Amino acid sequence: MKWVELNNVVSVEQRAAVAALLGREPRGLEAVPVLSAAREPMVIRVSSLVDDKPFPTLYWLVDSALNYRIDGAEAGGLIAILQARIDQDAALQAAMVEDHRLHIADRDGFMDEIQRKRIAELGFCEVFSKRGIGGIADFTRIRCLHTWYAAHMVRANTVGRLLDAHWASEAESTRA
Repeated sequence: MKWVELNNVVSVEQRAAVAALLGREPRGLEAVPVLSAAREPMVIRVSSLVDDKPFPTLYWLVDSALNYRIDGAEAGGLIAILQARIDQDAALQAAMVEDHRLHIADRDGFMDEIQRKRIAELGFCEVFSKRGIGGIADFTRIRCLHTWYAAHMVRANTVGRLLDAHWASEAESTRA
């Protein structure tokens, strides 16, 4: 079970927990939108601009067990398997495009006017208007399951649902 936090205030305890998970102080940490049932950080939200560098990836997965599980799925070739399925399905491709558009709108909604102005001054407007989940420009490609799943835990998306279905199928196979 997970908890989605609507509060954007990062507590001292949450910041320390994220630092422990990362092994360093978090840069640009703005929120911990997803917590485990034990109230441990699972997903963090990072500022779009950190030290004048663009960070188009809004959500980062910090849960160690889930990161490890996704590492295994990626190492086992799951990205290629899912990508082949997507390449053959126009409806999945269209859904992914919509996922990216919603992600861009969400990211834009977290920016204040000062940040937008600085992004424009630095020439990064296109980075944020044309890159979606994980900073990817090709809206029908999977680059990283971690970034897709982090975003999925905040707002359900196509690749996250495919990964959930994959895990459910694996679980069913082991029970049979």
